[in-house]
Amino acid sequence: MELLRCENLSKIYGTGDGKTVALQDVSFTVEKGEFVSIVGASGSGKSTLLHIIGGVDKPTSGKVFINGTDIHSQSEDKLAIFRRRHIGLVYQFYNLLPELNVDENIVLPHMLDGRKPDKERLDKIVEYLGLSDRRSHLPGELSGGQQQRASIGRALFSKPELLLADEPTGNLDRKNSAEIVGLLKESNKRFGQTLILITHDENIALQADRIIYMEDGNIVKDDRIRVTDLAGRE
Repeated sequence: MELLRCENLSKIYGTGDGKTVALQDVSFTVEKGEFVSIVGASGSGKSTLLHIIGGVDKPTSGKVFINGTDIHSQSEDKLAIFRRRHIGLVYQFYNLLPELNVDENIVLPHMLDGRKPDKERLDKIVEYLGLSDRRSHLPGELSGGQQQRASIGRALFSKPELLLADEPTGNLDRKNSAEIVGLLKESNKRFGQTLILITHDENIALQADRIIYMEDGNIVKDDRIRVTDLAGRE
């Protein structure tokens, strides 16, 4: 079943001599439950694409459909509500509020949506992330890996159908990177969440079901990974 459809997405910044074309007529679909990696050099358009899919940025032209909803046809207020309820975002720099503890950061989008947090779900998420002994800690009292775990918890808490991760291991060492990717993969399999992950790390990209390669704002290759492919790379 199709969860995401991008139709002829283009994004242009600036005008005249200062014009930058970040995306050029990009179209693709993602099925529910897929794990997709998007790779490409800096400036290839992959982060711009992810931000447009997540409703954080608007395309110059083209459409994004999530579960059949044309997300950018909505008002800003309705899009913000849709994003909080249907999309989980994980960033490279965590984006945790420094004055809020782990629990408060995890439930913040839920609270902004005017909903009372489910304490039992919060307990399960915190335990799942290995943060049970850090719940009252502020971000400044956590390691990078722990901060990213809290960021993942915030993305997972509202049970979004679509999880978007923009270089989630970019600031982490190899051990923490492996643990964070493991958590994202497990959320994809255990909770059936569709996962789109941007990475420069080929080893991480190869763990996906599918790899989309971008260059100069275009999709230049779209590969589905088979078990035999992985075996041949070991």
